[in-house]
Amino acid sequence: MSKNRTPALSESRRVAAELDALIGAAAAGDRAAITEIVRVVHPLVRRYCGARLGNTAHLQVTADDVVQEILIATVNAIPRYRDQGKSFLAFVYGIAANKVADAFRRSQQHPTYPMAEMPDTPSSEAGPEEWALASERRAATKELMKILAPAHREVLVMRIVLGWSAAQTAEAIGTSPGVVRVMQHRALNKLRAELKVA
Repeated sequence: MSKNRTPALSESRRVAAELDALIGAAAAGDRAAITEIVRVVHPLVRRYCGARLGNTAHLQVTADDVVQEILIATVNAIPRYRDQGKSFLAFVYGIAANKVADAFRRSQQHPTYPMAEMPDTPSSEAGPEEWALASERRAATKELMKILAPAHREVLVMRIVLGWSAAQTAEAIGTSPGVVRVMQHRALNKLRAELKVA
């Protein structure tokens, strides 16, 4: 294992162990433990939602809205949580995956058409052409990712977009690092094959 992955792995294990140590007290109603769980998972869930949702202009919710839904669902699920061999962190990511999927479903049922506001001063940001090209790339990537199984999409988002190690990804989805690497390899091969056909 390379040196630069070891700290990330130990950090992932530390967070998972910290959450697993807190869940018993939290399930028993300890408000301090519940608060600490929310404090620990909030930045992780925020990064996950940011990576999965991207620019949310096409959705009726923002990534922060989905993060809030995830945190509320997590707190509500704590009293019913039972250890089934996976870490509590994997349980939280399961909730997160479901809430992100819900946000996408809602956006398909009720699409929004945002109206741009007129700026007070000229923008130094990218112009309409750059925005259009970036939007086309995002749409093409999103469409291409639809050919993958949901589990393979999750692995690619965690590994490539979030930059997680195989061990961190495995911990989050409740499998082994080897399985994560195989899933990533198969997903990338499927995407390559699809791009060659297109």
